[in-house]
Amino acid sequence: MAFAVSPGSGDGLFECQSYESYSADDHAAWSQIYGRMKEPWDRYASERFLEGLQSLHLPPARVPRLDEVNAFLLPRSGFRASAVSGRMPVCLFFDCLRNRVLPTATGIRRDGSSDHTSELNIFHDIAGRVPMHADRSFAETLLALGECAHVAAERAGQVRDRAKRLCGLMSMLKALARFYWFAVDFGLVRYGNRLKAYGSGLLSSAGEIERAIGSPRVQRCELRLDWVIHQPFEANHGQPLLFIVESFDHLRELTATLERWLRQGRLDDVARGEPELSPAGLEIFLEACGSH
Repeated sequence: MAFAVSPGSGDGLFECQSYESYSADDHAAWSQIYGRMKEPWDRYASERFLEGLQSLHLPPARVPRLDEVNAFLLPRSGFRASAVSGRMPVCLFFDCLRNRVLPTATGIRRDGSSDHTSELNIFHDIAGRVPMHADRSFAETLLALGECAHVAAERAGQVRDRAKRLCGLMSMLKALARFYWFAVDFGLVRYGNRLKAYGSGLLSSAGEIERAIGSPRVQRCELRLDWVIHQPFEANHGQPLLFIVESFDHLRELTATLERWLRQGRLDDVARGEPELSPAGLEIFLEACGSH
């Protein structure tokens, strides 16, 4: 049985967007952040992001309604934004991708800042993510990553020893999470001799996107799978290391290679470190996938 994650599934994470609870200060904070991001987007964002942003018609002066966002998103990629009440476990997040669900925080930063934050917020999830998720090719890459997590559960479920089963699944999901972090959330793409940002972690922060493109303190490398799957990351500060893809076709090819490595067992023993995963959450994921 597939672990189908959807609003109302009873896991306690999904909720309705209570739009009436947004205050005038909340709408003003959205407007302030949106205004601050317009210039960095124009300078540093990838063309596909800008095309998606233009088509999305986000309201610049108020927090958007998720049903308005989905009216744009669903016809283009089949994804839908669904409100969540808190941070989502890695395995659950990937299964959301597999089911074309975009987990979306509904809170807004009251300070109106567009600087880096690891806190969940609707500006990151909607303004930073949705324009790229509306691109059909990019969406298919996300779908493939979600499928990889399901394959990881199937492979782990074939291991009889519980400790080895959980250890193997943890390694595979760490590798997938690291690829998502560096190739999706904080990805850079090459346009001729210029670099542009397409990752939502960059596109939702004025300071982060400017550091990513121009700071000498940031190391930028061509994306190599054998590096990325072993590279831990930290979410609570600006990123010192970023990876570059040559094109979005290149990103699709890397994702296909990642799945092939997964099936070959090359993700079974990656380097320790972030992200940390809960053994209890892994057990639930395995059971829900019908692996044992």
